[in-house]
Amino acid sequence: MFNFVNNKVLRRQQIKYQPIGLVLVVLVWSLAMGLFLSQASTAQTATTTPTSIGTVDVVPAQYKLGQELYLENCSTCHIAIPPAVFPTQTWKNLLQDSQHYGAQLQPLIDPPRILVWRYLSTFSRSQQPNQQIPYRFANSRYFQALHPQVKLPRPIQASSCVTCHPGASNYNFRSLSKEWE
Repeated sequence: MFNFVNNKVLRRQQIKYQPIGLVLVVLVWSLAMGLFLSQASTAQTATTTPTSIGTVDVVPAQYKLGQELYLENCSTCHIAIPPAVFPTQTWKNLLQDSQHYGAQLQPLIDPPRILVWRYLSTFSRSQQPNQQIPYRFANSRYFQALHPQVKLPRPIQASSCVTCHPGASNYNFRSLSKEWE
């Protein structure tokens, strides 16, 4: 009988202390996870956010080579524009056509063409239904939306971007001239 009473008392004490132990375990676990997540997000921010993002989008490592090849091949003749200015279909047609705005180009061959295509198709925008494929800035709905109150020269040329975006020749469209800041 004494053993039975002792077991009952012990069980009550165990049951009494179990919720407190569970709360302590959950609290310690939450603190550890919070500390871990804060460290992880700080480390990720430090590695992925440079002090100045020149392009419109942060480009993940798997698309960096495609971006470099795009800049290397396109910015030799004119200022390279961010892929989002034109829809994906425009970029596809431009990569397939050796006639580039009146100039004969030597087409990119694979694998560089594939890398450039992956970069452009990932960061360009989708084509709206019943929308004509734009080949000029003036016809680009996205370009017009980004420049709602800007009186643009006619015809709009990539070289005129430097007027408002002094870093455009370095593929930096985030910095603006003092007049537009």
